[in-house]
Amino acid sequence: MLYQRASNIKGIIMIVMKFGGTSVGSVDSILAVKNIVESAQEPVIVVVSALGGITDKLIQTSRLAAQGDVSYEKQYNEIASRHIDMVNHIIPSEKEQNELLQKVEALLNELKGIYQGLYLVRDLSGKTSNTIVSYGERISSLIISTLISGSKYFDSREFIKTEYKHSKHFLDKELTNKLIKSKFEEICPINVVPGFISTDKNTGEITNLGRGGSDYTAAIIAASLNAERLEIWTDVDGFMTADPHVITSAYTIKELSYVEATELCNFGAKVVYPPTIYPVCHKNIPILIKNTFNPQGAGTIIKQEVTNPVSKSIKGISSINDTALITVQGLGMVGVIGVNHRIFRELAKSGISVFLVSQASSENSTSIGVRNADADVACEVLNEEFSKEIEMGEIFEIQAEKNLATVAIVGENMKHTPGIAGKLFGTLGRNGINVIACAQGASETNISFVVDSKQLRKSLNVIHDSFFLSEYQVLNLFICGHGTVGGSLIEQIHSQRQKLMLENGLKLNVVGITDTHHALFTRDGIDLNNYNEELVNKGIPSSMEVIRDGVIGMNIFNSVFIDCTASNEIAGLYKDFLQNNISVVAANKIAASSPYDNYFELKQVARRRGVKFLFETNVGAGLPIINTINDLIHSGDKILKIEAVLSGTLNFIFNKLSAKITLSQAIRMAQEDHYSEPDPRIDLSGKDVIRKLVILAREAGYRIEQDDVEKHLFIPDSFFKGPIEEFWKEIPSLDESFEEKRRILEKEHKHWRFVAKLENGKASVSLKEVDFHSPFYGLEGSNNVILLTTERYHEYPMMIQGYGAGASVTAAGVFADIMSIANV
Repeated sequence: MLYQRASNIKGIIMIVMKFGGTSVGSVDSILAVKNIVESAQEPVIVVVSALGGITDKLIQTSRLAAQGDVSYEKQYNEIASRHIDMVNHIIPSEKEQNELLQKVEALLNELKGIYQGLYLVRDLSGKTSNTIVSYGERISSLIISTLISGSKYFDSREFIKTEYKHSKHFLDKELTNKLIKSKFEEICPINVVPGFISTDKNTGEITNLGRGGSDYTAAIIAASLNAERLEIWTDVDGFMTADPHVITSAYTIKELSYVEATELCNFGAKVVYPPTIYPVCHKNIPILIKNTFNPQGAGTIIKQEVTNPVSKSIKGISSINDTALITVQGLGMVGVIGVNHRIFRELAKSGISVFLVSQASSENSTSIGVRNADADVACEVLNEEFSKEIEMGEIFEIQAEKNLATVAIVGENMKHTPGIAGKLFGTLGRNGINVIACAQGASETNISFVVDSKQLRKSLNVIHDSFFLSEYQVLNLFICGHGTVGGSLIEQIHSQRQKLMLENGLKLNVVGITDTHHALFTRDGIDLNNYNEELVNKGIPSSMEVIRDGVIGMNIFNSVFIDCTASNEIAGLYKDFLQNNISVVAANKIAASSPYDNYFELKQVARRRGVKFLFETNVGAGLPIINTINDLIHSGDKILKIEAVLSGTLNFIFNKLSAKITLSQAIRMAQEDHYSEPDPRIDLSGKDVIRKLVILAREAGYRIEQDDVEKHLFIPDSFFKGPIEEFWKEIPSLDESFEEKRRILEKEHKHWRFVAKLENGKASVSLKEVDFHSPFYGLEGSNNVILLTTERYHEYPMMIQGYGAGASVTAAGVFADIMSIANV
């Protein structure tokens, strides 16, 4: 066997590889480990964990035995069978297999004897527990060393030494370093070491480095021997920008600094055991995170300085879902020295770890984040410590707020970059996420905050999206109504999705579609190729309650509710959506033309919640009328007068009238071509134009109700009463008189136009005869024209003209509103 001296290991390129439980958890994975190790070009020290799930099973079985539960025997038999089966499957040589089984069975018999003793004495000491859990790594490392031919086995109990202090076992760094150098003075190409386990330097008793300690074992060895690098082989491709189980668009981070990796680990990223980083960081040894199941993947490299720092301000997001917040508060704390010392001293005595501290500058409160399991004990010891102050009213009784989550954003690029915290909290606020506590160190590499655990998924998604860690910015859309306008909108979204993703980095994710019969909600998005089938086959019966609860209950980030109906009931849901930080885009005119107080409240709620209430298509379909009025007003102009032909339907009807086409026929054509409402009387009554004029007047700064608008209609009131069938029977009776008037107009070279007007705060709608001097004269088809007279555009009013009706242009206008939200 080839040996190399390691006493001056700097002259030898040597690496340390650590393989976790999942990497040695199955026949296929353990054979993959063999291939990875044997393909290494340099001498390697292989540190292995117990087979996946074995450590937990060892602990569970010990508790059953200590409780006198005979079912521990079944658990033990499963542990034994797992190891014996593994040997039988992976060791091809019968001789090697028998020799290994003898060693494994001897260890299993020792373990069995300990369990039997536990069952009899019913007492599980820390010493016994440490001994029991050591068998996982002791057996797995024997299996690996036998599987990899030519490897040499080293027992980590001989050189990883701990010292008992403050009720815990701590690594004796100096002694361990000395023993490692001595033990590995000569190494062969492949060396196998059990991770996790250690021994007390004074008593020789078996101890361990804590859960995840195999990572630490590997780091200690790598640092002592000045390894070229430390490789951590696990079941993920490396550090991810966020938890991929929550954020499907999370991706592997190529490079991290030691500081960034440490911060991510301390706040829930389970890729590396946190103490692992310090020993190798101190020696400037890089850590490479690799996936046993995808060895070709690049992985994540952790080192002192990132060679290609990216422009993104944060590298990753991590979270701790198991959080309780304990607040020590009272005016008696102000200016008193030593309060925090007393807090942390008592918590340390009780072995309670604090992972977040937030203190008010006034010194009257300190909030600390702990695990939920530690919360009650923490409150108990702190209430006892401050009992006198509580009795005197100087400090309030200390209680825990449980079921919270802590989120940390991490990145060294945050240093000296203004606006990161503002962007973070602004983004959370716009999405209705309340921050309960926050903390940021002077190093500026970590901003941590606490939210309700129910808001964790939404928080992670919105941050990931906002800070461009995601490949795309995402808007999650709920579309209500998929008739002519809604259906056209869905088609437009479907046809534009790929282009928007490629050219704009924007992903439109339709997560809900509803109609009067069905409602379909899915967080992952609906397949727009066959949404009608999915809605019918997978949808649930629809109702106002179902729609409201489905949209709000999904609690998804960057969400937009799109109303393509003409429903009063749906419009009544807007306030609930806005209050839950869901933007609203409405083709439905009802809300914006409802009583002024309701209209104003919706606008105010949207403004307070930092979301959008947009309804550009309420007037002029896809024409930019409302946006233009808003731009004029916001720039200091004032709207003095509005004159407009706002009904594409009525304009279509009047343009169709001829010697061959009567009034009733023109109305029928408007309905059949979808220019009018299903009941055309809504258009003929002027109600639609009145709504539009009211909306424009309000956006122009005037307080106007629908009843304030003077109406001069061209069809008698009697035609608007009764069922629609009766209307169709009666309307031809007007054809003759209209034809007579039309012929007169034709001779005078005039046209009919139904004109809406706002002047001096007064609004009116009426049928007018216009000649060729009027901008309204030459309107064709369903075109609209709007004239805006302002303080700036006084002598020559601003004119906006174009299609004012039709499903495709209205859908395009709705689409434009959606895009404006994306571009905020």
